[in-house]
Amino acid sequence: MRTLNPSAPFRSPPSSIAGALPLLRNARHHPPRPPDQASASLDFDQDTVLSTLASYSDDWPRAVDFFRWVSSHFLHTPATHSLLVSILGKHFEFTLAWSHIISINPSPDRSVLRSHFNRLAAAHLVQDALDAFRRSAHFGLYDAATFSLLIDALCDHRHVIEAADLCKNPPFPIDTKIYNMLLRGWLRMGWWGRCREFWEEMDQKGVAKDLHSYSIYMDILSKSGKPWKAIKVYKEMRSRNIALDVVAYNTVIQAVGKSEGVDRAITLYKEMIERGCEPNVVTFNTIIKLLCGDGRINEGYAILEQMRKKGCEPNVITYHCFFRNLNRPKEMLWLFDRMVKTGCRPRMDTYVMLMNKFGRWGFLRPVLLVWKAMEEHGCSPDAFAYNALIDALLQKGMVDMARKYDEEMLAKGLSPKPRKELGTGGFSASSSADVDSDDDNALSNVF
Repeated sequence: MRTLNPSAPFRSPPSSIAGALPLLRNARHHPPRPPDQASASLDFDQDTVLSTLASYSDDWPRAVDFFRWVSSHFLHTPATHSLLVSILGKHFEFTLAWSHIISINPSPDRSVLRSHFNRLAAAHLVQDALDAFRRSAHFGLYDAATFSLLIDALCDHRHVIEAADLCKNPPFPIDTKIYNMLLRGWLRMGWWGRCREFWEEMDQKGVAKDLHSYSIYMDILSKSGKPWKAIKVYKEMRSRNIALDVVAYNTVIQAVGKSEGVDRAITLYKEMIERGCEPNVVTFNTIIKLLCGDGRINEGYAILEQMRKKGCEPNVITYHCFFRNLNRPKEMLWLFDRMVKTGCRPRMDTYVMLMNKFGRWGFLRPVLLVWKAMEEHGCSPDAFAYNALIDALLQKGMVDMARKYDEEMLAKGLSPKPRKELGTGGFSASSSADVDSDDDNALSNVF
C-alpha cells in the first residue's frame, strides 16, 4: 500500500500557481522531480497547493505524487489534507485515505474527518462512515461536534433516513443545529410531505427554531412549487421582527423571482441593501440566473459589473448562468476568456458544458479550443470531457482521432460510451501508434 508522509517546513513567500504548472503538466509522462532536484526557490502558499491539487481531482495518483513532492516546500494544512482525502475518496481509495488520515502528525483536524465522511456517504457506504466515526476516538475526536459532522455528511448525500435513525438514540444530546441538518436532508430528498411533517414535529418537541430553520423551510416551500408560501413565511418573519441574514434574503429573492418575476426580485434585492444586509455572490448569482433565464443577458452583464464594484468576485456558478443561456459561440468564447483572465478558475463541468454545447451546434473548432485550454490549465479530463470531445470529432467524421482519445480513456481506466463508428469490439494496439503520428497534422488542419 502507498503511504503518504507530509513533512518539511513551509517557507513563507507566496507563489503563483503558474510557477508550478510547467512542472506538473509533464507529470503525465514524467513524475514530479524529487525535492533535491527541484528548484530551491520554489515556495508555495496554501491557495497554490489547493488549486493545484484540485486540478488533479480526476487523477488521484498524480494528486498523491504532487502532495508528496510539495511536502518539501510546504507544511500541509488541514485544508490540503482534507482535499487529498476527498480526491482519494472520489476514486474509492478509502483504505489509502484512512491510511493518510492516521499518518497525519500530530493528529487530523475535524475537517479531514468531515471530508472522509462526505466521500463515504457519497459512495453510500453508511456503515463505513459510522465505523470511521467510532474510530475517531483514537484521535480524541469522538464527541458531539464530530457526530454533527457525520449527520451533516449523511444528510448531504440523501441518507437522511439513516441519519434520523441515529438521532433516535444519539450518543450525544442533539440540538437545533442537528434538527436543521435533518430538515435540510429531507429537502435534498425532495420529500415535501415529510418536510412539512418534520417541521411540525420540531414544534411538538419544543425545538427552538432559529433563522437557519426558517431559511431552510422557505427553500423547501420554494422548491416544492409553492414560492408564494415561502413569501408568506418571509412576511411572518418580518412581522415578528426577526432580522434576516443574507442566506434568508437569498432564499426569498429566489422565491419572489419564481412567483412574481425578476423585477420584483430586484426590488427585494434593493430593499435588502437598504436594511443594511450586504449581498454576497449567491445573491448576485440568483439575480443573474433569473435575468438570463428571462432572456435579459445584457442586464445580466450589468449585474456582473455591479458585483465587481461592490468587491464581490464572480465565481464559476456566475459564469455558468450565462453559459447555459448564451447561444452565440463567439460570445461564449469571449466570456470564457474573460472568466479565465479575471482569475476565476473553470471547473471540469465548465469545460464539459461548453464542449457539449459547441458539439451539439456542430462547431468543432471551439470544442478543440476549450479542450486545449483545459490542458493548459493543468486539468485532467474526466469521462464526460472525453466523451464530449469524441462525440464532436465523430460528428465531423474524424474517426481516427476520435479512436485515439477513446483508447486514451481506456488507458486511464475511464469508461467510454459504446459507439458504432468506432466498432463494438476491441481494437488493436497498433492503431494507437498510427493515430499518434497523424494527430498533429489532423489538429493543424482543423485550426
